[in-house]
Amino acid sequence: MKHPILIACTAALAACNKGPEVDVKNASVGEVVQQVRESGAGATISPGRWESRVTIVDIQMPAGIPPQFAAQLKKRMAEAGDHTVATCISAADLKKPTPSFLAANTKNCRFDHYTMSGGKIDAKMTCTAPQGGSMTMTTTGTYSSDSYETTGTMIVSAGGMGDRTTKTHTESHRVGECTGDEMNARNKEVGQ
Repeated sequence: MKHPILIACTAALAACNKGPEVDVKNASVGEVVQQVRESGAGATISPGRWESRVTIVDIQMPAGIPPQFAAQLKKRMAEAGDHTVATCISAADLKKPTPSFLAANTKNCRFDHYTMSGGKIDAKMTCTAPQGGSMTMTTTGTYSSDSYETTGTMIVSAGGMGDRTTKTHTESHRVGECTGDEMNARNKEVGQ
């Protein structure tokens, strides 16, 4: 499930001191990354191993889905979403973040807005699928150089089927130096 990972990566990138500010509207993921680079926002985050606990708070299914299917899907999503993600953030990542650092799929996504300042983050990103439908993700929360906490909402619209809404809560902390098992596996669960 990519939404919690997006929140973890976005918030981890934003976890800096209260000095730099980023405030952009109607921007591509690349444009937001450029603003983050230019502001120096990534410069004061503590590199190392970050562990993020992602919890699914609520799932709302479209009204037309059969109840047994909705219950089964909710159960699978809750099991997949309530986990800890380990990420290694290197000094190089912080000096020159890339678009993939903010989102797993950046090709069809734009930020409606992305604001981080004074220890707070507020972002909304909309992605469209080539086959139709869309996904809107909002993230709000607080950050510091070694921790962050966010609340996220993902709304998936799949044409005439109605919307599925998933709300998540993420808490993340820097827990030490990278161990080598985090990088290249942003969705790898700790302890696997």
